[in-house]
Amino acid sequence: MAISSLCLLLLFSLFLGQGVVELEASHHVYQNLQTSESTSESQPYRTGYHFQPPKNWMNDPNGPMIYKGIYHLFYQYNPKGAVWGNIVWAHSTSTDLINWTPHDAAIYPSQKSDINGCWSGSATILPGGKPAMLYTGIDPNNTQVQNLAVPKNLSDPHLIEWVKSPTNPLMAPTAMNQINVSSFRDPTTAWLGPDKKWRVIIGSKINHKGLAILYTSKNFVKWTQAKHPLHSAEGTGMWECPDFFPVATKGVYGVETSKLGSSIKHVLKVSLDDTKHEYYTIGTYNIFTDKYVPDKGQVDSDSGLRYDYGKFYASKTFFDILTQRRILWGWINESSSVEHDIKKGWSGVQAIPRNIWLDKSGKQLIQWPIVEIEKLRVNQVKLPSKFLKAGSVVEVKDIEASFKIPGFEKAEVLDPSWTDPQLLCSQKGVSVKGALGPFGFLVLSSKSLEEYTAVFFRIFKGHGKYVVLMCSDQSRSSLDADNDKTTYGAFVDVDPVHKSLSLRSLIDHSIVESFGGGGKACITARVYPTLAIDHEAHLYAFNYGTEKINLTNLSAWSLKKAQIS
Repeated sequence: MAISSLCLLLLFSLFLGQGVVELEASHHVYQNLQTSESTSESQPYRTGYHFQPPKNWMNDPNGPMIYKGIYHLFYQYNPKGAVWGNIVWAHSTSTDLINWTPHDAAIYPSQKSDINGCWSGSATILPGGKPAMLYTGIDPNNTQVQNLAVPKNLSDPHLIEWVKSPTNPLMAPTAMNQINVSSFRDPTTAWLGPDKKWRVIIGSKINHKGLAILYTSKNFVKWTQAKHPLHSAEGTGMWECPDFFPVATKGVYGVETSKLGSSIKHVLKVSLDDTKHEYYTIGTYNIFTDKYVPDKGQVDSDSGLRYDYGKFYASKTFFDILTQRRILWGWINESSSVEHDIKKGWSGVQAIPRNIWLDKSGKQLIQWPIVEIEKLRVNQVKLPSKFLKAGSVVEVKDIEASFKIPGFEKAEVLDPSWTDPQLLCSQKGVSVKGALGPFGFLVLSSKSLEEYTAVFFRIFKGHGKYVVLMCSDQSRSSLDADNDKTTYGAFVDVDPVHKSLSLRSLIDHSIVESFGGGGKACITARVYPTLAIDHEAHLYAFNYGTEKINLTNLSAWSLKKAQIS
């Protein structure tokens, strides 16, 4: 089906088998490019419903929150160009997390403690409903220090003006604390303990050990460093943009950041400066020792659980008190060259906000696009049941789907050495035939398949169970060789014999944001086709495996353009 210029949301479910079935703050400064303007009139890669400013560089989401019924998103922004530098906190507001109104920059260099940049931070809602922002500033010596800003007018639901504390910086490296002056950034949302003290963590490192430095305060202004970090992990390097929050052990609702109790687990997420990946663990927070311990079986390293196995970094959550959700934001950076970014005049978008909660297993989080995105849906189409024969490609014209596999007997045996899903997807890309897979969809495809991005599954026979591999293969996404076409992959913790295996993709010009297994695995890709643009972009269902697959109940919608700028 030719994808309309309104963009496309693809949602399909698979039923298989017997059951229903050094960013050192990340960034190279291009001094000679800071005021470059776009020379490109055509903008085929700008998004239709993912958040991005009208022009220039954007990276980390900062201080997301809801105040007086209005959602706020602050973000790292360069007002002078499409590359990193001159960083301020840009600000937009929304009533639905989809359509956004821009405002003037909320926080920008104006004090000695942030004169060289206002870097990432988080919002905390103080007693009485007063928001407060803790953020990293760069002082005249390029030391990273922590600052406080609060709204000037609490009666303004849009919080246009912010005032900085005259006592900034509140937390700083010193000769006594021996904190690394260039690795001390990105304070989290603070939480209030039973002792009525606030706690906050800041990302740092000692040699190659990543750590979350813990501070406490009685009044949110005077902060004292704890004797030990909340948590640390050898071999992980600098921890950027840490996030620490509670999740309920039952149900899909979020909980307030200071929530404690026997029905609560905690999540610690860190963004790794060395690899530009994120990982998270689920564990227990001891309120008496102020220490966090990951649960047994949790992998406390770069090979652990991720929110997203593709382009997704510097993420930040907040608790939406209006809907009782915990909502996740994340930065999707570009896969194009700096020269291309300069030409098009912008760089960076935000992922669609995701609702997150603890899986019933207690071993991982589930993520799903916020329901508000469905307001943009138009022109639903459906496809009746159809068999995908071995080696077949079918252009999807009316969409609502499921895949059913007659049997698993011929599933390829999973080699015990195949432990890296991204490497496995690279070695077994869409062109490598197996028995049960690859099968899935070719999105943003040109008519003759010179270009396409493949999102697909393979099923292997593991030790005592079947193993599901989800891949996003960008190797043929564009005829332009000057792009990063990395293939991404993730194992999906789903039993394909007894449980449905679902896949949902949000397709938005240069973004393919996919959710496998009901949100157990997520992969986001950036692609820049030269042929598969606007009405020349097609979407196909395919099965390149040797076994026949039944495709049923596929649903798709066009999406209206969101009001963002």
